[in-house]
Amino acid sequence: MSKNLLIVESPAKAKTITKYLGGDFIVASSYGHIRDLPKNNKAIDIENGFVPSYEVSKEKEKVVSELKKLKKEAKEVYLATDEDREGEAISWHLCEVLNLDPKTTKRVTYSEITESAIKKAIANPRTINMNLVNAQQARRVLDRIVGFEISPILWRKVRPNLSAGRVQSVAVRIIVEREREIQQFQAKMYYKVAALFDEKDIEGKPVKVKAESAKDLSTDVEAKKVVESFVGANFSISKIEKKAGKKSPVAPFTTSTLQQEASKKMGYSVAKTMQVAQRLYEAGHITYMRTDSVNLSDTAINDAQKAVEKFYGKDYHKMRKYASKIANAQEAHEAIRPTDFTKSSVDAESDETKLYDLIWKRAIASQMSDAAIENTIVTIGNNQNEIDLIARQEVVTFEGFLKAYMVEKDEDDEENTGGYLPPMKEGQAMQLANLTATQKYSKHPARYNEASLVKKLEELGIGRPSTYAPTISTIQNREYVLKDYRDGKKLDFQVYKLENNQVSLLTESMITGAEKAKLFPTDIGMLVTDFLKIHFEKVIDYKFTANMEEDFDEISNGKIEWQKMLEKFYKPFHEEVEITLETAERVSGERSLGNHPDSKEPMIARMGRFGPMIQIGVTDENNPDFKPRYARLRKDQSIETITMEQALELFKLPRIVGEFEGKELKVNVGRFGPYVQQGTAFTSLKKEDDVMSIDLETAIQRIVDKRESDAKKLILDFPEEGIQVLQGRWGPFIKQGKENYRIPKGEEADKLSLDTILEIIKGESKTSTTKSPKKTAKATAKTTAKKTAKTTKKK
Repeated sequence: MSKNLLIVESPAKAKTITKYLGGDFIVASSYGHIRDLPKNNKAIDIENGFVPSYEVSKEKEKVVSELKKLKKEAKEVYLATDEDREGEAISWHLCEVLNLDPKTTKRVTYSEITESAIKKAIANPRTINMNLVNAQQARRVLDRIVGFEISPILWRKVRPNLSAGRVQSVAVRIIVEREREIQQFQAKMYYKVAALFDEKDIEGKPVKVKAESAKDLSTDVEAKKVVESFVGANFSISKIEKKAGKKSPVAPFTTSTLQQEASKKMGYSVAKTMQVAQRLYEAGHITYMRTDSVNLSDTAINDAQKAVEKFYGKDYHKMRKYASKIANAQEAHEAIRPTDFTKSSVDAESDETKLYDLIWKRAIASQMSDAAIENTIVTIGNNQNEIDLIARQEVVTFEGFLKAYMVEKDEDDEENTGGYLPPMKEGQAMQLANLTATQKYSKHPARYNEASLVKKLEELGIGRPSTYAPTISTIQNREYVLKDYRDGKKLDFQVYKLENNQVSLLTESMITGAEKAKLFPTDIGMLVTDFLKIHFEKVIDYKFTANMEEDFDEISNGKIEWQKMLEKFYKPFHEEVEITLETAERVSGERSLGNHPDSKEPMIARMGRFGPMIQIGVTDENNPDFKPRYARLRKDQSIETITMEQALELFKLPRIVGEFEGKELKVNVGRFGPYVQQGTAFTSLKKEDDVMSIDLETAIQRIVDKRESDAKKLILDFPEEGIQVLQGRWGPFIKQGKENYRIPKGEEADKLSLDTILEIIKGESKTSTTKSPKKTAKATAKTTAKKTAKTTKKK
């Protein structure tokens, strides 16, 4: 008897849904998109309404063949991909490839993978929503046009093999502009006055009470004078204020807020958060994780109430409904929440249990009562001057939602809830332990991390839940942005201290400026951003990009036609492309550092073919045989900020650190970063290794570590043929010279014979599958660049 066929986009999702549907259904996976735009300049017919030409990718041919076979045998086909635009587009592509009618094929949607939700969706199918499909197509086509027309310009005017993206370039601009803001920042020095008083707590134990002056001091002279004015002072409490307050819970998670909070609480990257959330969703533990809605369904609100009362008690419950602050919030219709509020934890991998715990607590807290707060402000006066010192305390008198969840503070947020205060009364004398005026400096704006960049993109209305993670991954993969950890620097500061009625000047030190997982623009990222701002200002304008997102929303709502939206964008954009190709000058970001102190030759920081570098000397007509000297910049250096002294240090490389096994060891910085060289063998150094200070022992350890790592990767070795079978990141593979070959399914890597390996190599060579996908893409892109240039000249 024929069965119904239900198609989803993920095998994990298929496995979960199969458990709910029984024997009437076969659940199959498309493994994501089954077709896409080809990697050439014929993908879009611009002159005839921007009609895209799609093709089934080679790796999906087998999947499509299997789906066609299942469709032929099926009683009826149901398309059950995700409910957002991307999911709708996948369903439409399935209709096109499997010869299904989009107007009649059953399309089922759901926001959670539970038995009741799946069965309800199947009982209430709809058809393909072409408005959602067209919104996805418009985004895909527009991004392809921008990338394919601007990228070749960057190759010719900036550096080969660069690429541009519509949203990605705006994200890079945000980071570049923050970096420039930091570079231009002038720290202001000030003094903060604080005092410690000796008191006793309710049990009679000694405690310190901290109080601060509300006014900061701006000079050394003023700081010294103020501290001296407290000599011989008697202190007493002049006023005590108590104010009742409250704290309210925040809304349940959207995609953006989940990414931000997972970063702050657990250090997850945006991509990792989405991968873990995807697994939780596909296992039926949480609702759909790509959403900008904060809404909870009535059923979810009722279930949350029962869970709050069960776990915390009736006093802790308060029903709340939240409204989204994001204009045109769409994608899904509910916030991210547990599918079962009675499950406070799940049996899963460590990352999944941690993220589920976060989601559960945030969702449950959103339906809990306010926390009651009592703020105490104690003003301490003295008989020597008019300067008041303020002590603060914040006490939670009823935990409310805080019993379940506390929101992490942003890096820029200043928290001043004070410390512990013992019982006090007005008029009470206070015993001074010491009083200080401590030198401080204002801080520059914080660099973005992945989470704060998502927050900024959302604030600007750029991107949508499905685009945040890919955007942030792309700008790092293209090396426009670097996620890095930077050590802080030692900072000496002065402290004027009053103790036992004696004023002293102390010099203390601290480590400041350390950066953890922050996003730094690379030199090429800054150079490309500057070029685009000059020649394609509109394309990377924040407001313009946000308006484009609103246009996509309008398309998804059926209010505007997607081809007309593209036509309106394309004509002025293409004119800019043509003008830029003809008139823009090549850029290198060149910056003069002055003349070399000994040779007096000019020293230049600039962008070279393989990255930022320093050049000493230039070739000219009078000395055509002169060869300039070059040195690469280190990862933490920039063309815009490197000094003459730092540049000269680079020419001390390569640096010999000693000998190992009878061979000289040299450390240097290459195209792919710092390394140690032993003869013809190269070993990468670790992030914490400094090429200017690394010692022999550490360099040897890096070489030994690499040998041990390589030995673990080696499965088989045929030295006479120059063939190895190695364990790679994505599984075992065959390596011959510089070429890599996939091992067919069913073959056990450690049992391959030489004859079998040679057959695999021969077979792959015939079908050209040995070419690197990246190389193929680059070759196609180069061809496109040439064709674009020729077409422009003809016009």
